[in-house]
Amino acid sequence: MKLEEFSNLILDYGQKIKIEFNDKQIKQFYTYMNILLEWNKKINLTAIIEPKDIILKHFIDSITISKYIKENCNLADIGTGAGFPGIPLKIIRPDLNITLVDSLNKRIKFLDEVISQLELKEIHTVHSRVEDFGKNKKYRENFDYVTARAVANLSVLSEYLIPLVKLNGTCICMKGNEVNEEIINSKNAINVLGGKIVSVDEFKLANSEFNRNIIIINKYKNTPNVYPRKAGIPSKEPLK
Repeated sequence: MKLEEFSNLILDYGQKIKIEFNDKQIKQFYTYMNILLEWNKKINLTAIIEPKDIILKHFIDSITISKYIKENCNLADIGTGAGFPGIPLKIIRPDLNITLVDSLNKRIKFLDEVISQLELKEIHTVHSRVEDFGKNKKYRENFDYVTARAVANLSVLSEYLIPLVKLNGTCICMKGNEVNEEIINSKNAINVLGGKIVSVDEFKLANSEFNRNIIIINKYKNTPNVYPRKAGIPSKEPLK
């Protein structure tokens, strides 16, 4: 896809979610897409390879959470994979200090390449299992916001995210449709970890047929030191 066609598409989608892009941001997204497609030939980064789908399902989807995030805050993107939502957020929100966390080193190398080529500042990568990251005193209860997209069910995800946010910080959980059962089954776990669901926003992504839910969890008390449990346990034995 040529830059002009790409520009027209992303501007059109951006208008639908009330976000504007400048020329520099459009070129950054375009470069990002091309690096993603090139690296995806070597390592499995995404099953979405059509440019139009990358724009909508990766870039636009990622930046829908921008409105929940105050200015000049720090944010951790857990299980970021190919950099979603963290890198698109950084492109449109240069004010944010972002930490991208992933357990696979080859994905970290890809992310470092994107950050370098896009000349992004105040965005860092960490190669770590999220459970180990949450136990690290450098990061634990250190972030204003923590987010994750399509990483785990809400009970497991809460154990990954809540230990990382400061008191009164916010977890932004990005989900597809059908979240009611997850919410019901995770309420006790969220409470044990020190959090509380304060809103669930359901919408169609940029007027498409794709349903999205954003679950916002605020942290009202410190997380007990036992959480997160050792790597692998949260997913095998979710808190109830």
